[in-house]
Amino acid sequence: MGGPDDPGFGIYVHWPFCASKCPYCDFNSHVRHVAPDQARFVAAFRRELATAARRTPGRTVSSIFLGGGTPSLMEPSTVAAVLEAIAGLWTVTSDCEVTLEANPTSVEAERFRGFRAAGVNRVSLGVQALDDADLKSLGRTHSADEALRAVDVARRHFDRYSFDLIYARPGQTEAGWEAELRRAISEAAEHLSLYQLTIEPGTMFEALHRAGKLAMPDDEMGRVLYDLTQAVCADAGLPAYEISNHARPGAECRHNLIYWRSGDFVGAGPGAHGRLTLGNGRIATATEKHPETWLARVEEQGSGIVSEEHLIQMETADEFLVMGLRLAEGIDLARYEALSGQPLDPERIAFLEGEGFVERLPGGRLKVTPAGFPVLNAVVADLAQAG
Repeated sequence: MGGPDDPGFGIYVHWPFCASKCPYCDFNSHVRHVAPDQARFVAAFRRELATAARRTPGRTVSSIFLGGGTPSLMEPSTVAAVLEAIAGLWTVTSDCEVTLEANPTSVEAERFRGFRAAGVNRVSLGVQALDDADLKSLGRTHSADEALRAVDVARRHFDRYSFDLIYARPGQTEAGWEAELRRAISEAAEHLSLYQLTIEPGTMFEALHRAGKLAMPDDEMGRVLYDLTQAVCADAGLPAYEISNHARPGAECRHNLIYWRSGDFVGAGPGAHGRLTLGNGRIATATEKHPETWLARVEEQGSGIVSEEHLIQMETADEFLVMGLRLAEGIDLARYEALSGQPLDPERIAFLEGEGFVERLPGGRLKVTPAGFPVLNAVVADLAQAG
Protein backbone atom coordinates (compact mmCIF):
# COMPACT_ATOMS: atom_id res chain seq x y z
CA MET A 1 0.00 0.00 0.00
CA GLY A 2 1.39 3.36 -1.03
CA GLY A 3 1.78 6.19 1.45
CA PRO A 4 0.66 9.82 1.14
CA ASP A 5 3.42 10.55 -1.39
CA ASP A 6 2.63 7.42 -3.46
CA PRO A 7 -1.16 7.13 -3.70
CA GLY A 8 -1.06 4.21 -6.11
CA PHE A 9 -3.05 3.62 -9.31
CA GLY A 10 -6.62 2.37 -9.24
CA ILE A 11 -9.38 1.11 -11.51
CA TYR A 12 -13.00 2.01 -10.80
CA VAL A 13 -15.71 0.00 -12.60
CA HIS A 14 -19.31 1.23 -12.33
CA TRP A 15 -22.26 -1.18 -12.44
CA PRO A 16 -25.24 1.18 -12.78
CA PHE A 17 -28.19 -1.08 -11.98
CA CYS A 18 -30.20 -1.39 -8.76
CA ALA A 19 -33.23 -3.46 -7.81
CA SER A 20 -34.92 -0.22 -6.64
CA LYS A 21 -34.03 3.45 -6.33
CA CYS A 22 -33.53 4.72 -2.77
CA PRO A 23 -35.27 8.06 -2.10
CA TYR A 24 -32.11 9.74 -0.75
CA CYS A 25 -29.77 8.55 -3.53
CA ASP A 26 -28.38 10.83 -6.25
CA PHE A 27 -25.86 8.31 -7.60
CA ASN A 28 -25.96 7.20 -11.22
CA SER A 29 -28.19 4.18 -10.62
CA HIS A 30 -30.99 2.79 -12.75
CA VAL A 31 -33.79 0.26 -12.29
CA ARG A 32 -34.51 -2.13 -15.16
CA HIS A 33 -37.50 -4.50 -15.21
CA VAL A 34 -35.73 -6.62 -17.81
CA ALA A 35 -32.35 -7.92 -16.65
CA PRO A 36 -29.44 -6.29 -18.51
CA ASP A 37 -27.41 -8.40 -20.92
CA GLN A 38 -24.39 -9.04 -18.73
CA ALA A 39 -22.36 -10.66 -21.52
CA ARG A 40 -22.80 -7.54 -23.64
CA PHE A 41 -21.75 -5.33 -20.72
CA VAL A 42 -18.67 -7.49 -20.11
CA ALA A 43 -17.61 -7.04 -23.72
CA ALA A 44 -18.07 -3.27 -23.38
CA PHE A 45 -16.12 -3.13 -20.12
CA ARG A 46 -13.29 -5.01 -21.84
CA ARG A 47 -13.23 -2.51 -24.72
CA GLU A 48 -13.33 0.57 -22.51
CA LEU A 49 -10.65 -0.80 -20.18
CA ALA A 50 -8.45 -1.67 -23.17
CA THR A 51 -8.78 1.90 -24.46
CA ALA A 52 -7.78 3.24 -21.04
CA ALA A 53 -4.83 0.84 -20.84
CA ARG A 54 -3.40 2.17 -24.10
CA ARG A 55 -3.29 5.62 -22.48
CA THR A 56 -1.64 4.40 -19.27
CA PRO A 57 1.17 2.03 -20.32
CA GLY A 58 3.46 0.73 -17.62
CA ARG A 59 1.14 1.56 -14.72
CA THR A 60 0.72 -0.93 -11.88
CA VAL A 61 -2.76 -1.40 -10.42
CA SER A 62 -2.88 -1.44 -6.62
CA SER A 63 -6.65 -1.15 -6.18
CA ILE A 64 -9.81 -2.15 -8.04
CA PHE A 65 -13.25 -0.98 -6.93
CA LEU A 66 -16.52 -2.33 -8.31
CA GLY A 67 -19.08 0.33 -7.39
CA GLY A 68 -22.59 1.31 -8.31
CA GLY A 69 -25.46 1.02 -8.43
CA THR A 70 -25.46 -2.46 -6.97
CA PRO A 71 -22.46 -4.48 -8.21
CA SER A 72 -23.62 -7.51 -6.22
CA LEU A 73 -26.36 -7.85 -8.84
CA MET A 74 -23.62 -8.93 -11.23
CA GLU A 75 -23.08 -12.64 -11.71
CA PRO A 76 -19.80 -13.85 -10.19
CA SER A 77 -18.76 -14.84 -13.73
CA THR A 78 -19.23 -11.20 -14.83
CA VAL A 79 -17.03 -10.00 -11.98
CA ALA A 80 -14.42 -12.63 -12.84
CA ALA A 81 -14.40 -11.54 -16.49
CA VAL A 82 -13.87 -7.87 -15.56
CA LEU A 83 -11.03 -8.71 -13.17
CA GLU A 84 -9.42 -10.99 -15.75
CA ALA A 85 -9.57 -8.18 -18.29
CA ILE A 86 -7.82 -5.78 -15.90
CA ALA A 87 -5.13 -8.36 -15.10
CA GLY A 88 -4.52 -8.84 -18.83
CA LEU A 89 -4.14 -5.11 -19.51
CA TRP A 90 -2.01 -3.88 -16.60
CA THR A 91 0.39 -5.29 -14.04
CA VAL A 92 -1.61 -5.92 -10.87
CA THR A 93 0.13 -6.00 -7.47
CA SER A 94 0.06 -9.28 -5.57
CA ASP A 95 -1.73 -7.56 -2.67
CA CYS A 96 -4.14 -5.54 -4.84
CA GLU A 97 -7.27 -4.51 -2.93
CA VAL A 98 -10.34 -5.64 -4.88
CA THR A 99 -13.54 -4.21 -3.37
CA LEU A 100 -17.11 -4.93 -4.39
CA GLU A 101 -20.12 -2.98 -3.11
CA ALA A 102 -23.02 -5.20 -2.10
CA ASN A 103 -26.55 -4.94 -0.80
CA PRO A 104 -27.21 -7.16 2.22
CA THR A 105 -30.17 -9.09 0.89
CA SER A 106 -30.26 -12.83 1.31
CA VAL A 107 -30.12 -13.51 -2.43
CA GLU A 108 -26.99 -11.41 -2.91
CA ALA A 109 -25.30 -12.72 0.24
CA GLU A 110 -25.42 -16.18 -1.28
CA ARG A 111 -23.22 -14.90 -4.10
CA PHE A 112 -20.35 -13.96 -1.79
CA ARG A 113 -18.62 -17.31 -2.22
CA GLY A 114 -18.65 -16.80 -5.99
CA PHE A 115 -17.32 -13.24 -5.71
CA ARG A 116 -14.45 -14.45 -3.53
CA ALA A 117 -13.57 -17.14 -6.06
CA ALA A 118 -13.66 -14.48 -8.81
CA GLY A 119 -10.93 -12.49 -7.06
CA VAL A 120 -12.78 -10.04 -4.82
CA ASN A 121 -10.99 -9.76 -1.46
CA ARG A 122 -12.99 -6.98 0.23
CA VAL A 123 -16.71 -6.19 0.33
CA SER A 124 -18.51 -3.02 1.32
CA LEU A 125 -22.10 -3.58 2.44
CA GLY A 126 -24.82 -0.94 2.14
CA VAL A 127 -26.45 -1.64 5.50
CA GLN A 128 -27.46 2.04 6.08
CA ALA A 129 -29.40 1.42 9.33
CA LEU A 130 -29.94 -1.20 12.02
CA ASP A 131 -33.51 -0.12 12.68
CA ASP A 132 -36.30 -1.70 10.62
CA ALA A 133 -38.56 1.34 10.59
CA ASP A 134 -35.74 3.59 9.42
CA LEU A 135 -34.65 1.07 6.81
CA LYS A 136 -38.16 1.18 5.38
CA SER A 137 -38.21 4.99 5.34
CA LEU A 138 -34.80 4.95 3.59
CA GLY A 139 -36.25 2.74 0.88
CA ARG A 140 -34.09 -0.23 1.76
CA THR A 141 -35.46 -3.70 0.98
CA HIS A 142 -33.68 -5.57 3.78
CA SER A 143 -34.31 -5.82 7.51
CA ALA A 144 -31.72 -5.19 10.23
CA ASP A 145 -31.50 -8.93 10.96
CA GLU A 146 -31.04 -9.68 7.27
CA ALA A 147 -28.25 -7.12 7.09
CA LEU A 148 -26.45 -8.63 10.07
CA ARG A 149 -26.77 -12.09 8.54
CA ALA A 150 -25.14 -10.73 5.39
CA VAL A 151 -22.34 -9.24 7.49
CA ASP A 152 -21.82 -12.67 9.02
CA VAL A 153 -21.62 -14.23 5.56
CA ALA A 154 -19.11 -11.57 4.52
CA ARG A 155 -17.06 -12.30 7.63
CA ARG A 156 -16.86 -15.98 6.70
CA HIS A 157 -15.74 -15.36 3.11
CA PHE A 158 -13.62 -12.22 3.31
CA ASP A 159 -10.75 -11.17 5.58
CA ARG A 160 -11.66 -7.54 4.88
CA TYR A 161 -15.18 -6.13 4.90
CA SER A 162 -16.88 -2.86 5.71
CA PHE A 163 -20.39 -1.51 5.89
CA ASP A 164 -22.13 1.85 5.63
CA LEU A 165 -24.55 3.50 8.00
CA ILE A 166 -26.48 6.74 7.57
CA TYR A 167 -27.15 8.87 10.64
CA ALA A 168 -28.90 12.18 11.43
CA ARG A 169 -32.04 10.52 10.10
CA PRO A 170 -35.49 12.03 10.70
CA GLY A 171 -36.50 11.55 14.32
CA GLN A 172 -33.20 9.95 15.35
CA THR A 173 -32.15 10.52 18.95
CA GLU A 174 -28.70 10.66 20.48
CA ALA A 175 -29.34 7.57 22.60
CA GLY A 176 -30.79 5.66 19.66
CA TRP A 177 -27.81 6.42 17.40
CA GLU A 178 -25.30 5.53 20.12
CA ALA A 179 -26.93 2.14 20.66
CA GLU A 180 -27.06 1.49 16.92
CA LEU A 181 -23.45 2.58 16.44
CA ARG A 182 -22.16 0.39 19.26
CA ARG A 183 -24.02 -2.56 17.78
CA ALA A 184 -22.44 -1.83 14.40
CA ILE A 185 -18.96 -1.61 15.88
CA SER A 186 -19.43 -5.00 17.52
CA GLU A 187 -20.06 -6.44 14.02
CA ALA A 188 -17.37 -4.49 12.15
CA ALA A 189 -13.95 -6.09 11.99
CA GLU A 190 -11.95 -3.13 10.75
CA HIS A 191 -13.86 -0.46 8.85
CA LEU A 192 -17.10 1.57 8.97
CA SER A 193 -18.35 4.33 6.68
CA LEU A 194 -20.69 6.67 8.56
CA TYR A 195 -22.49 9.40 6.61
CA GLN A 196 -24.79 12.16 7.77
CA LEU A 197 -28.03 12.11 5.78
CA THR A 198 -28.15 15.03 3.39
CA ILE A 199 -30.92 16.16 1.07
CA GLU A 200 -29.57 15.86 -2.47
CA PRO A 201 -31.05 17.72 -5.46
CA GLY A 202 -33.35 15.70 -7.68
CA THR A 203 -34.09 12.99 -5.13
CA MET A 204 -37.46 11.94 -3.73
CA PHE A 205 -36.29 13.10 -0.31
CA GLU A 206 -35.77 16.59 -1.72
CA ALA A 207 -39.36 16.66 -2.97
CA LEU A 208 -40.68 15.45 0.39
CA HIS A 209 -38.52 17.94 2.27
CA ARG A 210 -39.73 20.84 0.14
CA ALA A 211 -43.33 19.76 0.73
CA GLY A 212 -42.77 19.76 4.49
CA LYS A 213 -43.24 15.99 4.72
CA LEU A 214 -39.70 15.15 5.81
CA ALA A 215 -38.42 16.75 9.00
CA MET A 216 -34.63 16.63 9.19
CA PRO A 217 -32.60 17.06 12.40
CA ASP A 218 -31.43 20.66 12.82
CA ASP A 219 -27.76 21.66 12.58
CA GLU A 220 -27.32 21.50 16.34
CA MET A 221 -28.56 17.91 16.53
CA GLY A 222 -26.46 17.02 13.50
CA ARG A 223 -23.38 18.32 15.29
CA VAL A 224 -24.25 16.39 18.47
CA LEU A 225 -24.59 13.16 16.47
CA TYR A 226 -21.34 13.86 14.59
CA ASP A 227 -19.40 14.46 17.82
CA LEU A 228 -20.90 11.31 19.34
CA THR A 229 -19.86 9.31 16.27
CA GLN A 230 -16.25 10.49 16.53
CA ALA A 231 -16.01 9.78 20.24
CA VAL A 232 -17.61 6.32 20.20
CA CYS A 233 -15.58 5.12 17.20
CA ALA A 234 -12.27 6.47 18.50
CA ASP A 235 -12.90 4.83 21.88
CA ALA A 236 -13.55 1.52 20.11
CA GLY A 237 -10.29 1.68 18.13
CA LEU A 238 -11.83 2.85 14.84
CA PRO A 239 -10.77 6.50 14.60
CA ALA A 240 -11.77 8.63 11.62
CA TYR A 241 -9.02 8.54 8.99
CA GLU A 242 -11.32 10.57 6.70
CA ILE A 243 -14.22 12.77 7.72
CA SER A 244 -16.82 9.99 7.20
CA ASN A 245 -14.67 6.85 7.30
CA HIS A 246 -13.38 4.99 10.33
CA ALA A 247 -10.87 2.14 10.47
CA ARG A 248 -8.45 0.30 12.63
CA PRO A 249 -4.90 1.47 11.78
CA GLY A 250 -3.80 -0.24 8.57
CA ALA A 251 -7.34 -1.18 7.51
CA GLU A 252 -8.19 1.99 5.61
CA CYS A 253 -9.88 1.60 2.21
CA ARG A 254 -6.89 1.79 -0.13
CA HIS A 255 -8.96 2.66 -3.16
CA ASN A 256 -10.58 5.69 -1.56
CA LEU A 257 -7.18 6.85 -0.33
CA ILE A 258 -6.16 7.11 -3.99
CA TYR A 259 -8.99 9.63 -4.47
CA TRP A 260 -8.27 11.62 -1.32
CA ARG A 261 -4.51 11.66 -1.97
CA SER A 262 -5.09 12.88 -5.54
CA GLY A 263 -3.73 9.75 -7.18
CA ASP A 264 -4.55 8.48 -10.66
CA PHE A 265 -7.46 6.17 -11.44
CA VAL A 266 -9.31 4.92 -14.49
CA GLY A 267 -13.11 5.24 -14.46
CA ALA A 268 -14.93 2.65 -16.57
CA GLY A 269 -18.64 2.01 -16.96
CA PRO A 270 -21.69 4.30 -17.20
CA GLY A 271 -21.20 7.58 -15.34
CA ALA A 272 -17.71 6.73 -14.08
CA HIS A 273 -15.19 9.48 -13.38
CA GLY A 274 -11.42 9.21 -13.69
CA ARG A 275 -8.25 11.21 -13.08
CA LEU A 276 -5.15 10.54 -15.15
CA THR A 277 -1.74 12.18 -15.36
CA LEU A 278 -0.62 11.98 -18.98
CA GLY A 279 2.19 13.57 -20.97
CA ASN A 280 0.21 16.79 -21.41
CA GLY A 281 -0.86 17.11 -17.77
CA ARG A 282 -3.68 15.92 -15.53
CA ILE A 283 -7.09 15.21 -17.02
CA ALA A 284 -10.53 14.59 -15.54
CA THR A 285 -12.66 12.10 -17.47
CA ALA A 286 -16.37 11.30 -17.28
CA THR A 287 -18.35 8.70 -19.19
CA GLU A 288 -21.90 8.71 -20.53
CA LYS A 289 -24.34 8.19 -17.63
CA HIS A 290 -27.20 6.41 -19.35
CA PRO A 291 -26.34 2.67 -19.37
CA GLU A 292 -27.67 1.72 -22.77
CA THR A 293 -26.32 4.89 -24.40
CA TRP A 294 -22.92 4.19 -22.82
CA LEU A 295 -23.08 0.63 -24.13
CA ALA A 296 -23.74 1.76 -27.70
CA ARG A 297 -21.04 4.42 -27.50
CA VAL A 298 -18.41 1.93 -26.33
CA GLU A 299 -19.40 -0.55 -29.02
CA GLU A 300 -19.06 2.16 -31.67
CA GLN A 301 -16.04 4.10 -30.40
CA GLY A 302 -14.22 1.92 -27.86
CA SER A 303 -14.90 4.29 -24.97
CA GLY A 304 -17.88 5.87 -23.22
CA ILE A 305 -16.01 9.06 -22.33
CA VAL A 306 -18.12 12.15 -23.07
CA SER A 307 -16.08 14.70 -21.11
CA GLU A 308 -12.33 15.07 -20.89
CA GLU A 309 -11.09 18.20 -19.14
CA HIS A 310 -7.47 19.23 -18.95
CA LEU A 311 -7.06 20.58 -15.43
CA ILE A 312 -5.10 23.80 -15.16
CA GLN A 313 -2.47 24.18 -12.47
CA MET A 314 -4.71 25.78 -9.83
CA GLU A 315 -7.56 23.31 -10.47
CA THR A 316 -5.19 20.44 -9.75
CA ALA A 317 -3.89 22.18 -6.63
CA ASP A 318 -7.38 23.05 -5.37
CA GLU A 319 -8.56 19.47 -5.87
CA PHE A 320 -5.53 18.26 -3.92
CA LEU A 321 -6.41 20.69 -1.12
CA VAL A 322 -10.13 19.86 -1.03
CA MET A 323 -9.61 16.10 -1.06
CA GLY A 324 -6.49 15.91 1.10
CA LEU A 325 -7.83 17.95 3.97
CA ARG A 326 -10.65 15.41 4.38
CA LEU A 327 -7.96 13.03 5.68
CA ALA A 328 -6.71 12.92 9.25
CA GLU A 329 -3.17 12.79 7.84
CA GLY A 330 -3.68 16.13 6.06
CA ILE A 331 -1.60 17.38 3.14
CA ASP A 332 2.04 17.99 2.29
CA LEU A 333 2.41 21.76 1.95
CA ALA A 334 5.39 21.35 -0.37
CA ARG A 335 3.31 19.21 -2.74
CA TYR A 336 0.60 21.85 -2.78
CA GLU A 337 3.16 24.51 -3.64
CA ALA A 338 4.62 22.32 -6.41
CA LEU A 339 1.14 21.78 -7.88
CA SER A 340 -0.05 25.39 -7.63
CA GLY A 341 3.20 27.26 -8.18
CA GLN A 342 2.69 29.21 -4.97
CA PRO A 343 2.45 28.40 -1.25
CA LEU A 344 -0.65 28.67 0.88
CA ASP A 345 -0.76 32.01 2.66
CA PRO A 346 1.13 31.54 5.95
CA GLU A 347 -0.97 34.28 7.58
CA ARG A 348 -4.20 32.42 6.82
CA ILE A 349 -2.70 29.18 8.11
CA ALA A 350 -1.59 30.97 11.28
CA PHE A 351 -5.07 32.48 11.74
CA LEU A 352 -6.81 29.12 11.34
CA GLU A 353 -4.22 27.54 13.62
CA GLY A 354 -4.95 30.18 16.24
CA GLU A 355 -8.67 29.41 15.96
CA GLY A 356 -7.88 25.74 16.58
CA PHE A 357 -9.09 24.57 13.15
CA VAL A 358 -5.79 23.41 11.62
CA GLU A 359 -2.48 22.11 12.88
CA ARG A 360 0.99 22.09 11.33
CA LEU A 361 2.84 18.81 11.72
CA PRO A 362 6.54 18.01 11.64
CA GLY A 363 7.76 17.35 8.12
CA GLY A 364 5.74 20.14 6.54
CA ARG A 365 2.22 18.69 6.69
CA LEU A 366 -0.99 20.56 7.45
CA LYS A 367 -4.06 18.84 8.88
CA VAL A 368 -7.53 19.84 10.00
CA THR A 369 -8.15 19.36 13.72
CA PRO A 370 -11.17 17.60 15.26
CA ALA A 371 -12.60 21.08 15.93
CA GLY A 372 -12.09 22.02 12.28
CA PHE A 373 -13.74 19.00 10.65
CA PRO A 374 -17.35 20.07 11.36
CA VAL A 375 -16.59 23.33 9.49
CA LEU A 376 -14.30 21.73 6.91
CA ASN A 377 -15.85 23.45 3.89
CA ALA A 378 -15.26 26.87 5.42
CA VAL A 379 -11.67 25.98 6.35
CA VAL A 380 -10.88 24.74 2.84
CA ALA A 381 -12.52 27.78 1.24
CA ASP A 382 -10.48 30.09 3.46
CA LEU A 383 -7.21 28.37 2.55
CA ALA A 384 -8.00 28.09 -1.16
CA GLN A 385 -8.87 31.76 -1.37
CA ALA A 386 -5.56 32.56 0.28
CA GLY A 387 -3.55 30.32 -2.02
